[in-house]
Amino acid sequence: MESIKEIYRIGYGPSSSHTMGPRKAAEIFLKRNASAAHYEVVLFGSLAATGRGHLTGVAVEEVFQNRELDLIWKPEIFLKKHPNALQLKAFDSHGELLDDWTAYSIGGGAIIDDDTNQDYKQVYDLTTMDNILEWCKENDKQLWEYVEVREGKEIWEFLEEVWDVMKSAIHSGMKMEGELPGGLKLARKAHMHQLKAMSYKGPMRKRAMLYAYALAVSEENAGGGKIVTAPTCGSCGVLPAILFYHKKIYKFSKKDILKGLATAGLIGNLVKKNASISGAEVGCQGEIGTACAMASGAATQIHGGSIYQVEYSAEMGLEHHLGLTCDPVLGLVQIPCIERNVFAAARALNHNTFALLSDGRHRISFDQVTETMMKTGLDLPNSYKETSIGGLASLKGFTYR
Repeated sequence: MESIKEIYRIGYGPSSSHTMGPRKAAEIFLKRNASAAHYEVVLFGSLAATGRGHLTGVAVEEVFQNRELDLIWKPEIFLKKHPNALQLKAFDSHGELLDDWTAYSIGGGAIIDDDTNQDYKQVYDLTTMDNILEWCKENDKQLWEYVEVREGKEIWEFLEEVWDVMKSAIHSGMKMEGELPGGLKLARKAHMHQLKAMSYKGPMRKRAMLYAYALAVSEENAGGGKIVTAPTCGSCGVLPAILFYHKKIYKFSKKDILKGLATAGLIGNLVKKNASISGAEVGCQGEIGTACAMASGAATQIHGGSIYQVEYSAEMGLEHHLGLTCDPVLGLVQIPCIERNVFAAARALNHNTFALLSDGRHRISFDQVTETMMKTGLDLPNSYKETSIGGLASLKGFTYR
Protein backbone atom coordinates (compact mmCIF):
# COMPACT_ATOMS: atom_id res chain seq x y z
CA MET A 1 0.00 0.00 0.00
CA GLU A 2 1.36 3.40 -0.99
CA SER A 3 2.22 6.41 1.16
CA ILE A 4 -0.53 8.57 2.60
CA LYS A 5 1.17 11.38 0.69
CA GLU A 6 -0.77 10.09 -2.32
CA ILE A 7 -4.07 10.57 -0.46
CA TYR A 8 -3.20 14.13 0.53
CA ARG A 9 -2.33 15.96 -2.69
CA ILE A 10 -1.96 19.71 -2.58
CA GLY A 11 -3.33 21.35 -5.70
CA TYR A 12 -6.13 23.32 -7.28
CA GLY A 13 -9.77 22.37 -7.81
CA PRO A 14 -12.30 21.55 -8.89
CA SER A 15 -11.60 17.83 -9.45
CA SER A 16 -8.76 15.47 -8.61
CA SER A 17 -9.89 12.81 -11.07
CA HIS A 18 -11.01 15.15 -13.86
CA THR A 19 -8.49 18.00 -13.48
CA MET A 20 -5.40 16.89 -11.55
CA GLY A 21 -5.15 13.40 -13.07
CA PRO A 22 -5.55 14.37 -16.76
CA ARG A 23 -3.14 17.27 -16.28
CA LYS A 24 -0.55 14.91 -14.83
CA ALA A 25 -1.03 12.40 -17.66
CA ALA A 26 -0.64 15.17 -20.23
CA GLU A 27 2.55 16.42 -18.55
CA ILE A 28 4.08 12.93 -18.53
CA PHE A 29 3.22 12.36 -22.19
CA LEU A 30 4.47 15.76 -23.32
CA LYS A 31 7.76 15.30 -21.46
CA ARG A 32 8.53 12.08 -23.31
CA ASN A 33 7.33 13.48 -26.67
CA ALA A 34 8.51 17.07 -26.44
CA SER A 35 9.73 17.19 -30.05
CA ALA A 36 6.47 15.98 -31.65
CA ALA A 37 4.78 18.23 -34.19
CA HIS A 38 1.19 17.42 -33.39
CA TYR A 39 -0.77 15.86 -30.51
CA GLU A 40 -4.17 14.25 -30.08
CA VAL A 41 -5.96 13.63 -26.79
CA VAL A 42 -9.18 11.63 -26.67
CA LEU A 43 -11.29 11.80 -23.49
CA PHE A 44 -13.52 8.78 -22.82
CA GLY A 45 -16.45 7.97 -20.53
CA SER A 46 -16.81 10.07 -17.42
CA LEU A 47 -13.85 12.29 -18.30
CA ALA A 48 -15.70 13.35 -21.44
CA ALA A 49 -19.20 13.35 -19.93
CA THR A 50 -18.43 15.84 -17.16
CA GLY A 51 -15.07 17.10 -18.35
CA ARG A 52 -16.27 20.51 -19.47
CA GLY A 53 -17.77 21.29 -16.07
CA HIS A 54 -14.73 19.84 -14.33
CA LEU A 55 -12.31 21.85 -16.55
CA THR A 56 -10.67 18.70 -17.93
CA GLY A 57 -10.22 20.24 -21.35
CA VAL A 58 -8.77 23.40 -19.87
CA ALA A 59 -6.24 21.39 -17.83
CA VAL A 60 -5.08 19.40 -20.87
CA GLU A 61 -4.93 22.45 -23.15
CA GLU A 62 -2.84 24.35 -20.61
CA VAL A 63 -0.22 21.59 -20.71
CA PHE A 64 -0.07 21.63 -24.53
CA GLN A 65 -0.29 25.41 -24.87
CA ASN A 66 1.33 26.86 -28.01
CA ARG A 67 1.41 23.37 -29.54
CA GLU A 68 -0.87 21.84 -32.15
CA LEU A 69 -3.50 19.79 -30.30
CA ASP A 70 -6.71 18.00 -31.24
CA LEU A 71 -8.94 17.43 -28.20
CA ILE A 72 -11.67 14.85 -28.85
CA TRP A 73 -14.61 14.06 -26.56
CA LYS A 74 -16.20 10.57 -26.51
CA PRO A 75 -18.58 10.36 -23.52
CA GLU A 76 -20.41 7.37 -24.96
CA ILE A 77 -17.35 5.11 -24.90
CA PHE A 78 -16.20 3.56 -21.60
CA LEU A 79 -12.93 1.65 -21.57
CA LYS A 80 -12.87 -1.54 -19.51
CA LYS A 81 -10.14 -0.72 -17.00
CA HIS A 82 -11.64 2.53 -15.64
CA PRO A 83 -14.34 5.03 -16.69
CA ASN A 84 -11.88 7.95 -16.45
CA ALA A 85 -9.74 7.19 -19.51
CA LEU A 86 -7.76 9.33 -21.93
CA GLN A 87 -5.71 8.34 -24.95
CA LEU A 88 -2.75 10.51 -25.90
CA LYS A 89 -1.03 10.38 -29.29
CA ALA A 90 2.03 12.18 -30.67
CA PHE A 91 2.76 12.63 -34.40
CA ASP A 92 5.74 13.88 -36.39
CA SER A 93 5.57 16.58 -39.08
CA HIS A 94 4.57 13.96 -41.68
CA GLY A 95 1.63 12.72 -39.64
CA GLU A 96 3.36 9.50 -38.61
CA LEU A 97 2.47 8.17 -35.15
CA LEU A 98 5.36 8.51 -32.69
CA ASP A 99 3.72 7.44 -29.44
CA ASP A 100 0.33 6.22 -28.23
CA TRP A 101 -0.53 5.99 -24.52
CA THR A 102 -3.78 5.27 -22.69
CA ALA A 103 -3.96 6.49 -19.11
CA TYR A 104 -6.63 6.24 -16.43
CA SER A 105 -7.36 8.83 -13.74
CA ILE A 106 -8.39 6.64 -10.81
CA GLY A 107 -9.20 9.33 -8.26
CA GLY A 108 -7.29 11.57 -5.91
CA GLY A 109 -5.10 12.78 -8.79
CA ALA A 110 -3.47 9.37 -9.31
CA ILE A 111 -3.07 7.80 -12.75
CA ILE A 112 -2.35 4.29 -14.00
CA ASP A 113 -2.09 2.72 -17.46
CA ASP A 114 -2.69 -0.66 -19.07
CA ASP A 115 0.60 -2.00 -17.73
CA THR A 116 0.26 -0.83 -14.13
CA ASN A 117 -2.30 -0.84 -11.35
CA GLN A 118 -0.38 1.66 -9.27
CA ASP A 119 2.31 4.18 -9.99
CA TYR A 120 3.80 4.76 -6.52
CA LYS A 121 6.21 3.07 -4.19
CA GLN A 122 4.58 0.69 -1.76
CA VAL A 123 5.14 1.77 1.85
CA TYR A 124 2.74 -0.28 3.96
CA ASP A 125 3.19 -4.02 4.42
CA LEU A 126 -0.32 -4.51 5.84
CA THR A 127 -3.29 -3.73 3.61
CA THR A 128 -6.39 -4.48 5.69
CA MET A 129 -7.74 -2.77 8.78
CA ASP A 130 -8.03 -6.10 10.61
CA ASN A 131 -4.33 -6.85 10.10
CA ILE A 132 -3.31 -3.35 11.14
CA LEU A 133 -5.44 -3.56 14.28
CA GLU A 134 -3.79 -6.86 15.12
CA TRP A 135 -0.34 -5.26 14.66
CA CYS A 136 -1.34 -2.35 16.88
CA LYS A 137 -2.61 -4.73 19.56
CA GLU A 138 0.54 -6.87 19.50
CA ASN A 139 2.83 -3.83 19.63
CA ASP A 140 0.69 -1.69 21.95
CA LYS A 141 0.52 1.08 19.35
CA GLN A 142 -2.06 3.51 17.99
CA LEU A 143 -2.98 3.71 14.30
CA TRP A 144 -1.03 6.93 13.87
CA GLU A 145 2.03 5.20 15.30
CA TYR A 146 1.79 2.52 12.62
CA VAL A 147 1.83 5.34 10.07
CA GLU A 148 4.98 6.77 11.66
CA VAL A 149 6.70 3.37 11.69
CA ARG A 150 6.02 2.80 7.98
CA GLU A 151 6.47 6.38 6.72
CA GLY A 152 9.28 7.56 8.98
CA LYS A 153 9.33 10.63 11.19
CA GLU A 154 9.55 12.89 8.13
CA ILE A 155 5.83 12.27 7.57
CA TRP A 156 5.07 14.86 10.27
CA GLU A 157 6.67 17.66 8.26
CA PHE A 158 4.53 16.69 5.27
CA LEU A 159 1.36 16.53 7.37
CA GLU A 160 2.15 19.94 8.85
CA GLU A 161 2.20 21.37 5.33
CA VAL A 162 -1.09 19.61 4.57
CA TRP A 163 -2.64 21.12 7.70
CA ASP A 164 -1.39 24.59 6.78
CA VAL A 165 -3.02 24.38 3.33
CA MET A 166 -6.27 23.09 4.83
CA LYS A 167 -6.37 26.01 7.27
CA SER A 168 -5.59 28.48 4.49
CA ALA A 169 -8.47 27.11 2.42
CA ILE A 170 -10.83 27.64 5.34
CA HIS A 171 -9.62 31.18 6.01
CA SER A 172 -9.78 32.11 2.34
CA GLY A 173 -13.15 30.50 1.74
CA MET A 174 -14.71 32.19 4.77
CA LYS A 175 -13.79 35.61 3.39
CA MET A 176 -14.99 35.07 -0.17
CA GLU A 177 -18.43 36.10 -1.39
CA GLY A 178 -20.16 36.20 -4.74
CA GLU A 179 -21.02 33.62 -7.36
CA LEU A 180 -19.15 30.43 -8.14
CA PRO A 181 -18.09 29.99 -11.77
CA GLY A 182 -19.73 27.52 -14.13
CA GLY A 183 -23.24 28.68 -14.96
CA LEU A 184 -25.30 27.46 -11.99
CA LYS A 185 -25.19 30.93 -10.43
CA LEU A 186 -24.56 29.29 -7.07
CA ALA A 187 -23.67 31.79 -4.36
CA ARG A 188 -20.87 31.20 -1.88
CA LYS A 189 -22.38 30.68 1.59
CA ALA A 190 -19.45 30.17 3.98
CA HIS A 191 -19.11 33.83 4.95
CA MET A 192 -22.85 34.17 5.55
CA HIS A 193 -22.92 31.03 7.69
CA GLN A 194 -20.01 32.34 9.74
CA LEU A 195 -21.79 35.64 10.39
CA LYS A 196 -24.99 33.91 11.43
CA ALA A 197 -23.08 31.46 13.64
CA MET A 198 -21.66 34.35 15.66
CA SER A 199 -25.18 35.34 16.72
CA TYR A 200 -25.83 31.95 18.31
CA LYS A 201 -24.53 30.38 21.49
CA GLY A 202 -23.89 26.82 22.63
CA PRO A 203 -24.43 23.78 20.39
CA MET A 204 -26.12 25.77 17.62
CA ARG A 205 -23.11 28.04 17.25
CA LYS A 206 -20.70 25.11 17.19
CA ARG A 207 -22.67 23.26 14.54
CA ALA A 208 -23.10 26.39 12.39
CA MET A 209 -19.36 27.02 12.49
CA LEU A 210 -18.70 23.43 11.40
CA TYR A 211 -20.98 24.06 8.42
CA ALA A 212 -19.09 27.24 7.61
CA TYR A 213 -15.72 25.47 7.69
CA ALA A 214 -16.89 22.71 5.32
CA LEU A 215 -18.54 25.22 3.01
CA ALA A 216 -15.40 27.36 2.91
CA VAL A 217 -13.14 24.56 1.66
CA SER A 218 -15.69 23.08 -0.74
CA GLU A 219 -16.40 26.49 -2.25
CA GLU A 220 -12.69 27.19 -2.61
CA ASN A 221 -12.39 23.93 -4.53
CA ALA A 222 -15.40 24.72 -6.74
CA GLY A 223 -13.83 28.08 -7.52
CA GLY A 224 -10.49 26.53 -8.51
CA GLY A 225 -8.74 27.46 -5.29
CA LYS A 226 -5.86 25.69 -3.52
CA ILE A 227 -6.96 22.68 -1.48
CA VAL A 228 -5.83 19.26 -0.29
CA THR A 229 -7.44 16.10 -1.63
CA ALA A 230 -8.93 14.19 1.28
CA PRO A 231 -9.27 11.84 -0.47
CA THR A 232 -10.47 13.80 -3.55
CA CYS A 233 -11.12 17.39 -4.55
CA GLY A 234 -14.88 16.87 -4.59
CA SER A 235 -14.80 15.63 -0.98
CA CYS A 236 -12.02 17.91 0.27
CA GLY A 237 -14.15 19.90 2.74
CA VAL A 238 -15.07 17.15 5.19
CA LEU A 239 -11.79 16.39 6.98
CA PRO A 240 -10.48 19.99 7.22
CA ALA A 241 -13.81 21.08 8.73
CA ILE A 242 -13.62 18.38 11.40
CA LEU A 243 -9.98 19.10 12.23
CA PHE A 244 -10.46 22.88 12.34
CA TYR A 245 -13.57 22.42 14.48
CA HIS A 246 -11.56 20.48 17.05
CA LYS A 247 -8.78 23.05 16.95
CA LYS A 248 -11.11 26.05 17.44
CA ILE A 249 -13.86 24.61 19.63
CA TYR A 250 -11.96 22.14 21.81
CA LYS A 251 -8.50 23.75 21.60
CA PHE A 252 -6.69 20.53 20.71
CA SER A 253 -3.00 21.00 19.96
CA LYS A 254 -1.39 20.88 16.52
CA LYS A 255 0.26 17.61 17.55
CA ASP A 256 -3.16 16.08 18.22
CA ILE A 257 -4.47 17.37 14.89
CA LEU A 258 -1.53 15.87 12.99
CA LYS A 259 -2.10 12.50 14.66
CA GLY A 260 -5.68 12.71 13.45
CA LEU A 261 -4.44 13.50 9.95
CA ALA A 262 -2.15 10.47 10.01
CA THR A 263 -4.98 8.19 11.12
CA ALA A 264 -7.34 9.63 8.51
CA GLY A 265 -4.73 9.15 5.79
CA LEU A 266 -4.37 5.48 6.72
CA ILE A 267 -8.15 5.01 6.56
CA GLY A 268 -8.35 6.66 3.15
CA ASN A 269 -5.44 4.55 1.93
CA LEU A 270 -7.22 1.36 2.90
CA VAL A 271 -10.32 2.31 0.93
CA LYS A 272 -8.23 3.31 -2.08
CA LYS A 273 -6.30 0.03 -1.93
CA ASN A 274 -9.22 -2.33 -1.37
CA ALA A 275 -12.04 -0.49 -3.15
CA SER A 276 -12.06 2.91 -4.87
CA ILE A 277 -12.17 6.63 -4.14
CA SER A 278 -13.31 7.47 -7.68
CA GLY A 279 -16.83 8.81 -8.14
CA ALA A 280 -16.68 7.73 -11.77
CA GLU A 281 -16.04 4.14 -10.70
CA VAL A 282 -18.18 3.63 -7.58
CA GLY A 283 -20.28 6.78 -7.18
CA CYS A 284 -20.08 9.43 -4.49
CA GLN A 285 -19.93 6.79 -1.76
CA GLY A 286 -16.28 6.38 -2.75
CA GLU A 287 -15.58 10.09 -2.36
CA ILE A 288 -17.85 11.53 0.34
CA GLY A 289 -18.18 8.15 2.05
CA THR A 290 -14.41 7.78 2.32
CA ALA A 291 -13.99 11.40 3.39
CA CYS A 292 -16.56 10.86 6.14
CA ALA A 293 -14.81 7.68 7.26
CA MET A 294 -11.49 9.55 7.39
CA ALA A 295 -13.00 12.44 9.36
CA SER A 296 -14.90 10.12 11.70
CA GLY A 297 -11.79 8.14 12.49
CA ALA A 298 -9.69 11.27 12.92
CA ALA A 299 -12.17 12.78 15.37
CA THR A 300 -12.23 9.61 17.46
CA GLN A 301 -8.43 9.48 17.42
CA ILE A 302 -8.20 13.09 18.58
CA HIS A 303 -10.60 12.40 21.45
CA GLY A 304 -8.43 9.56 22.68
CA GLY A 305 -10.52 6.68 21.39
CA SER A 306 -9.13 3.17 21.30
CA ILE A 307 -8.00 1.64 18.01
CA TYR A 308 -11.27 -0.32 17.95
CA GLN A 309 -13.38 2.80 18.52
CA VAL A 310 -11.49 4.54 15.70
CA GLU A 311 -12.17 1.58 13.40
CA TYR A 312 -15.87 1.58 14.38
CA SER A 313 -16.17 5.30 13.73
CA ALA A 314 -14.55 4.97 10.30
CA GLU A 315 -16.74 1.97 9.46
CA MET A 316 -19.87 4.02 10.15
CA GLY A 317 -18.60 6.76 7.87
CA LEU A 318 -18.56 4.32 4.97
CA GLU A 319 -21.56 2.18 5.91
CA HIS A 320 -24.01 5.03 6.11
CA HIS A 321 -23.03 6.41 2.71
CA LEU A 322 -23.42 3.11 0.86
CA GLY A 323 -25.14 3.55 -2.49
CA LEU A 324 -24.62 7.31 -2.69
CA THR A 325 -24.68 8.33 -6.34
CA CYS A 326 -22.34 10.74 -8.09
CA ASP A 327 -24.68 13.08 -9.98
CA PRO A 328 -23.08 16.52 -10.38
CA VAL A 329 -25.41 19.04 -12.02
CA LEU A 330 -23.87 20.38 -15.26
CA GLY A 331 -20.76 18.37 -14.42
CA LEU A 332 -19.77 20.97 -11.83
CA VAL A 333 -18.45 20.14 -8.37
CA GLN A 334 -21.16 22.26 -6.79
CA ILE A 335 -24.64 20.70 -6.63
CA PRO A 336 -24.99 18.41 -4.70
CA CYS A 337 -21.27 18.12 -3.90
CA ILE A 338 -20.79 21.16 -1.67
CA GLU A 339 -23.70 20.39 0.67
CA ARG A 340 -22.65 16.75 0.83
CA ASN A 341 -19.32 17.85 2.29
CA VAL A 342 -21.17 19.83 4.95
CA PHE A 343 -23.45 17.02 6.05
CA ALA A 344 -20.71 14.39 5.90
CA ALA A 345 -18.76 16.53 8.37
CA ALA A 346 -21.79 16.71 10.65
CA ARG A 347 -22.25 12.94 10.42
CA ALA A 348 -18.59 12.43 11.30
CA LEU A 349 -19.22 14.13 14.65
CA ASN A 350 -22.15 11.77 15.24
CA HIS A 351 -20.03 8.73 14.41
CA ASN A 352 -17.32 9.93 16.77
CA THR A 353 -19.75 10.35 19.66
CA PHE A 354 -21.48 7.04 18.99
CA ALA A 355 -18.19 5.14 18.80
CA LEU A 356 -16.83 6.72 21.99
CA LEU A 357 -19.99 5.72 23.85
CA SER A 358 -19.31 2.11 22.88
CA ASP A 359 -16.45 -0.25 23.68
CA GLY A 360 -15.61 -0.47 19.98
CA ARG A 361 -17.27 -3.83 19.41
CA HIS A 362 -19.74 -4.08 16.49
CA ARG A 363 -20.95 -6.57 13.88
CA ILE A 364 -19.74 -5.23 10.50
CA SER A 365 -16.02 -4.55 10.18
CA PHE A 366 -14.38 -1.72 8.28
CA ASP A 367 -12.89 -4.24 5.84
CA GLN A 368 -16.30 -5.78 5.20
CA VAL A 369 -17.99 -2.47 4.51
CA THR A 370 -15.11 -1.44 2.24
CA GLU A 371 -15.60 -4.58 0.18
CA THR A 372 -19.36 -3.99 0.14
CA MET A 373 -18.90 -0.41 -1.02
CA MET A 374 -16.87 -1.57 -4.01
CA LYS A 375 -19.45 -4.19 -4.96
CA THR A 376 -22.25 -1.66 -4.58
CA GLY A 377 -20.40 0.82 -6.76
CA LEU A 378 -19.83 -1.69 -9.53
CA ASP A 379 -23.55 -2.52 -9.46
CA LEU A 380 -24.54 1.13 -9.98
CA PRO A 381 -25.46 2.04 -13.57
CA ASN A 382 -23.03 4.40 -15.31
CA SER A 383 -25.70 7.11 -15.27
CA TYR A 384 -25.16 7.40 -11.51
CA LYS A 385 -21.36 7.53 -11.64
CA GLU A 386 -20.13 11.03 -12.57
CA THR A 387 -21.65 11.16 -16.03
CA SER A 388 -24.23 13.87 -15.25
CA ILE A 389 -27.02 11.93 -16.96
CA GLY A 390 -28.74 10.44 -13.90
CA GLY A 391 -29.98 11.39 -10.46
CA LEU A 392 -30.06 15.10 -9.62
CA ALA A 393 -28.01 15.86 -12.73
CA SER A 394 -30.92 14.77 -14.92
CA LEU A 395 -33.20 17.54 -13.64
CA LYS A 396 -34.14 19.98 -16.40
CA GLY A 397 -34.84 23.10 -14.40
CA PHE A 398 -34.33 24.62 -10.98
CA THR A 399 -36.62 26.72 -8.82
CA TYR A 400 -35.05 29.09 -6.34
CA ARG A 401 -37.22 29.32 -3.26
